[in-house]
Amino acid sequence: MPSSRWTAADVPDQRGRVAVVTGGNTGIGFETAKVLAARGASVVLAVRDADKGKRAAAEITAASPAADVTVQRLDLASLASIRAAAAELRAAHDRLDLLVNNAGLMYAPRTTTADGFETQFGVNHLGHFALTGLLLDLMLPVQGSRVVTVSSAGHRQGGPIDFDDLAWTTRDYNRVAAYGNSKLANLMFTYELQRRLSGTGTVAVAAHPGGSDTGGSRSSVSRQPLYFRAFFALVRPFLIQPAAMGALPSLRAATDPGVEGGRYFGPDGFQESRGHPKVVRSSARSYDEAAQHRLWALSEELTGVRFPV
Repeated sequence: MPSSRWTAADVPDQRGRVAVVTGGNTGIGFETAKVLAARGASVVLAVRDADKGKRAAAEITAASPAADVTVQRLDLASLASIRAAAAELRAAHDRLDLLVNNAGLMYAPRTTTADGFETQFGVNHLGHFALTGLLLDLMLPVQGSRVVTVSSAGHRQGGPIDFDDLAWTTRDYNRVAAYGNSKLANLMFTYELQRRLSGTGTVAVAAHPGGSDTGGSRSSVSRQPLYFRAFFALVRPFLIQPAAMGALPSLRAATDPGVEGGRYFGPDGFQESRGHPKVVRSSARSYDEAAQHRLWALSEELTGVRFPV
């Protein structure tokens, strides 16, 4: 692998590759899609708001006139939308090299998805689980294809996941813990998927952006109590980096030729909050294989999606 000072300049030529980036119209997803497109990949921005997606695509092509960028409507809070998007993607593409499961919610108030799931868990984990399962057979024949799922350092605030009460019906809702659970699930999903992909040409990798300056992160901070916002304003310069830097772990996971399945990438700075991407370790809970198996089985049951591995 290149040195730990890995940057977007280290992304190899992506011509001939097809990449789907969820939430590719803003923040980390946009910066990821922008670099992939500039390196020659055919990029699909899979987004909830198609108009915002079109504006993002226009911005990418303005910076890279030869870029091939399209928009696919995808609402991860609706299994019907996920199935429709997957069908449209399958009709448009006979192969898929890269799926970046990037979109997500952070510290959202308690709501439920169209299918009755607690929204943070439903969007961040179950939505991406379903999408991956519905697209994976487009990836399996493609040597070197990758599923990259974006987690968060906040996964350490989650767990153990209460598999008997994923909807938080018997407990007071804690949006920080609920977010942590969803990001912990992202990692558990990645590790279990990688085991199932053993012997294929496809790998599963995870990444986290550290503290990144995005609309989502600013919105999540604005919902916190005044004392938290005051404290955060003091430490912000030491913990937050531009979104373009926050996208580097995802980009390295997606494109570095030396990446092995089951790895987890994050910034190399203090508390993994800033810096250049390197392989990092996730929490002990994320490596619990029994919990990974249970999460997988429950995710299949809830989404009705079975994987071809």
